[in-house]
Amino acid sequence: MSRPGGPPAPAGTRPRPIGAAPGRPATRRRRRRRARSAWWLIAPAVLTMLAVTAYPVLYACWLSLQRYDLRFPDQRGFVGLDNYAAVLSAPVFWTDLGATLVIAGIAVAIQLVAGFGIALTLRRAVVGRRAVHAALLLPYGIITVVAAFAWQYAATPDLSFVSDRAWLAERWSSFAVVIATEVWKATPFVALLLLAGLAAVPEELLETAEVDGASAWQRFRQVLLPGIRPVLLVVLLYRILDSIRVFDTVFVQTDGANGTETLSLLAYDQLAGRLNLGLGSAVSVLLFALSAGTALTFLLVFRADLRQLARREER
Repeated sequence: MSRPGGPPAPAGTRPRPIGAAPGRPATRRRRRRRARSAWWLIAPAVLTMLAVTAYPVLYACWLSLQRYDLRFPDQRGFVGLDNYAAVLSAPVFWTDLGATLVIAGIAVAIQLVAGFGIALTLRRAVVGRRAVHAALLLPYGIITVVAAFAWQYAATPDLSFVSDRAWLAERWSSFAVVIATEVWKATPFVALLLLAGLAAVPEELLETAEVDGASAWQRFRQVLLPGIRPVLLVVLLYRILDSIRVFDTVFVQTDGANGTETLSLLAYDQLAGRLNLGLGSAVSVLLFALSAGTALTFLLVFRADLRQLARREER
């Protein structure tokens, strides 16, 4: 049957009813238009970020290829990859890399576990939820240097009201103080992000699973965890990248003593302490490469989960 006032439908084909949804080509065109509009909207922010971040990164890469020591300006010159060879062959670089990974790995693991527990607790809270949310953000809102000094005082015998032990006098206890500071400051923010992810899990799914006889652990593992997985991965990536470049806490509390020096502190020592812009920039570029490689690997491995989160945001 042909449409009124239109040409007859070809033989052997079934005409689309009047008012039916357009086909896939029209849907794809709409998606392309939306994507172009989105790119135009974010273009100013992208250009600004490139202007602010791209130049320092490129300049650091150029400095890392130079022999550039401010104490000996006459010896400045291009040395290629010699600075990278010197850094990678130095035992202190690998020691500091190990310290960085220890702090980042343990701190992020505790933050995720504790933050998940707090988020699950707040999910059931009914009274005073807004007040609790505001109180949770207080540690995250405190400047990192202030938080580091507070924990340093708590770990110093003459100043502490907690313990008479000199926690910052030994290696592993120094690591414990640094990690505790990082956990105390970032866990509330992680909890609020995970709480937002838990809010997107339909309550009906949990009720249906409970009616079907699923235990609390089964509901957590098979309903809650898959539902929050994309958000959990984003939070995990954010905290890993932030913890890899830890600097303030270590600088204030130990200044790299007792084997707690991190890569950020090593770069600072070369740049500001020894005025060696070449070696310091090489360490900085390697730290940047570590962060960028971690982010890229994360995006490639968990690409499907991140796409699922993007589709959920579009809805």
